[in-house]
Amino acid sequence: MIKECKSIAEVRENIDSIDRKIVKLISERSEFVEQAAKFKKDTEDVKAPKRVEAVIEKFRNIAYENDVNPDIVEEVYCTMISCFIKQELVDHAKINI
Repeated sequence: MIKECKSIAEVRENIDSIDRKIVKLISERSEFVEQAAKFKKDTEDVKAPKRVEAVIEKFRNIAYENDVNPDIVEEVYCTMISCFIKQELVDHAKINI
């Protein structure tokens, strides 16, 4: 359960704490994305549009389960996935030189 904050400073402190955790998790995710590049045959495997679609749908459902706007979750994940695909394409190209 989320605690009730008594000031905007407390709200910001909690958001900052959550944001630090999010960045740490993005870093961990990045390491796995880097590893994934090794297992993909070509750039189409990296882009994997059907996989992206499935991931977005999965997280929309998780958003509903957690009572958060699924459009926000979708937009965040679409942006994150797009950024990771760009990085994975770079990593994949280095592997296949």
